[in-house]
Amino acid sequence: MKILFFGTPLFAEIVLKKLISKHEVVGVVCQTDKPANRGKKLLSPKIKELAESLGIKVYQFERLKDNLDTFRNIDCDLFVTASYGKILPKELLDMKLCINVHPSMLPKYRGSTPIQTALLNGDKETGVTIMKTAVGMDDGDIILQEKVKICEDDDYNSLMPKLAEVGSELLLKAIDKIENGSVKYIKQDDSKATFVKLIEKEDACLDFNEDAESLVFKVKAYVENPTAYFYIGEDRIKVYKAEVVSGYEDLKVGEVYADKKEFVIKAKVKAVKILRCQAPGGKVLDVKDFLNGYRFKDKKVKVCF
Repeated sequence: MKILFFGTPLFAEIVLKKLISKHEVVGVVCQTDKPANRGKKLLSPKIKELAESLGIKVYQFERLKDNLDTFRNIDCDLFVTASYGKILPKELLDMKLCINVHPSMLPKYRGSTPIQTALLNGDKETGVTIMKTAVGMDDGDIILQEKVKICEDDDYNSLMPKLAEVGSELLLKAIDKIENGSVKYIKQDDSKATFVKLIEKEDACLDFNEDAESLVFKVKAYVENPTAYFYIGEDRIKVYKAEVVSGYEDLKVGEVYADKKEFVIKAKVKAVKILRCQAPGGKVLDVKDFLNGYRFKDKKVKVCF
């Protein structure tokens, strides 16, 4: 089939690479170039570079609705979306059948942050849904679904590619069903729908008045962007890996225990052991290397809120 693909981040790149192995992708629609380095230079999405390297035409629009004539003139059989980042207008959806690769077991976790939300909630499994795209928020009919186990050591950076790979295979199966006329659409149960919210930078701040398990879930969910963080004095410490530990009951909430090998902060319940982190202006380091160079000016975590 001739397919017009909509997608922007790494999740979409992984899906696109699998899609082009079996079908003709006639174009890639991605987000516009964004300012980087404090606005001095525009940075292109990596999927744009991938598409151009493959000789695929790239489309970037601020508003899809203002460019409907462009889409009417594109010769394709199907629209496919995967983490595009914008809602497709009804006028566009009326042109062609559109299907979406969504990284959750819909109707659970409708919205833009299903992977992070599954990690935040400490879920043991999640999944991928191939659905018919509708005007609403991820409420279209389901074509295929597959569950994916969330391992104990999974974080966003490990779980996202797994879901993208599973989603890529499901997508090819769904397209086969569309081509041979065997596709079946299953209506979602809206009464079971849960919606996830956009992530703000402040959401990644670690509040040690919470229990340690919740804080470690937050580290796993926000390892990529925005990275989980807390303050010691004026220093913002970013956390890339942590685990729950018992003991340290002699510490008060927010107090730090640090020696040459361990960096532990007391939470409301249990404590958080920092395993990989970054000081302001420094590199991301394993905790032993971090402790060799960092000088604690305070042994108390500053309240973020």
